Amino acid sequence: MSGEQSQSSSNQKHYDVVIIGSGPAGYTAGVYTSRARLSTLIISGTLPGGQLMTTSEVENYPGFPTGIFGPELMMNMRQQAERFGGKVVDDEVTKVDFKKRPFTITTHSETYSAEAVIVCTGASPRKLGIPAEQQFSGRGVSYCATCDGPFFKDEDIVVVGGGDTAIEEATFLTKFGKSVKIVHRRESLRASKILQDKALENPKIEFLWNNVVSDIKGDKKVATVLVKDINSGIEKSITAGGLFVAIGHEPNTAIFQGQLRLDDKGYVVLKDHTRTSVEGVFAAGDVHDHRYRQAVTAAGFGCMAAIDVERWLSEQKTTKN
Repeated sequence: MSGEQSQSSSNQKHYDVVIIGSGPAGYTAGVYTSRARLSTLIISGTLPGGQLMTTSEVENYPGFPTGIFGPELMMNMRQQAERFGGKVVDDEVTKVDFKKRPFTITTHSETYSAEAVIVCTGASPRKLGIPAEQQFSGRGVSYCATCDGPFFKDEDIVVVGGGDTAIEEATFLTKFGKSVKIVHRRESLRASKILQDKALENPKIEFLWNNVVSDIKGDKKVATVLVKDINSGIEKSITAGGLFVAIGHEPNTAIFQGQLRLDDKGYVVLKDHTRTSVEGVFAAGDVHDHRYRQAVTAAGFGCMAAIDVERWLSEQKTTKN
């Protein structure tokens, strides 16, 4: 413990642990570090609460048998972290210095220092980049079949993409949808052969090769998807109750370039459970996890990182003594 906890929270600049990013990983980490009596600051980022703030109903988070709205779940987590003494600031980190300890974290409005840091900045789904996409987000446009698939029972569904994720999601969605059309801008898939074969053999799946989504129409929710053939330029309308965009994710790690070891796709590389390449800096959630990307797994990683931080800080204190 740094002893800074006794300072008033209004002028406190140094913390035992600074958590960069909110969402299930950041808030869960904050609950655990605060309960461990570590002075904790959570810097929420550009979208306080993370991707669940743009999700309507969450049905697969344990403990809510009738489901819960994404923003409500995130506000509950935030309040829980604050209840134990964690401080949350709605600001964005613009720069970090992990070259020396204590670490320095700079936001738009302040500079903080910390004995340990937990990176929970998540990953953002790649967007189609058409105006209607934002309009129908959460109203038929989704970026996670595992999260939202059951909402599209007996609907005609469109999936965009040609990689493993797109084909896995399309196959998963056949459990719920009446039909699944995969829109891909090329005439061959990038997905692994075994996944391709499975999809090509599925009677519910149809492929629209050399096509891109050009627009989305509907009243309160998605009703039709317009696709355009990139060779002929011909546009056609497809009846659809849902559009799943599966063209990849971008980890939110730009500020960690040159500070932490990242893989070739930009995800934080872990060397031991939640430890990063820098001693004293930990990571949790979608910022390193490109396999599961679920709220419950992000929360689990947040818990793990917080426990690892608590143990690491105790070891540092013992070493100093």
